[in-house]
Amino acid sequence: MGSAEDWQAKSEIALEDLAHALILNPRRDDWDSSWEQSIGSPQFREQVEWELDGMDRADVIAFYFAPKTKAPITLLELGLHASGGKLVVLCPEDYWRKGNVDIVCQRYGIEQAKDFGGLVNAVRRRPQR
Repeated sequence: MGSAEDWQAKSEIALEDLAHALILNPRRDDWDSSWEQSIGSPQFREQVEWELDGMDRADVIAFYFAPKTKAPITLLELGLHASGGKLVVLCPEDYWRKGNVDIVCQRYGIEQAKDFGGLVNAVRRRPQR
């Protein structure tokens, strides 16, 4: 929703030495917040489907639940991919739904990092095609 730090860009920089990695970052410079968030909005639908396709094809999916955000879409995506074995999660103590995230991660054996460096290292350890 635009209030979180751009941790995805930081991840890209931290992982740029991975020769065969393709990193998909859902943030777009040309995003227009006036686009209707509706299935009937072509621009909105294209973005959501691009993100869903990317996660379906990914070897690793990293999520960071920033403390001063709600991240409803990331929570939705956590639920969608919890049982897929692809996730690594960073959820600091002061995230508003940390308890929910922790329970889902524990139930589905999702690795949780303690900090941003740990998240990057967890991505590095994952096998990639």
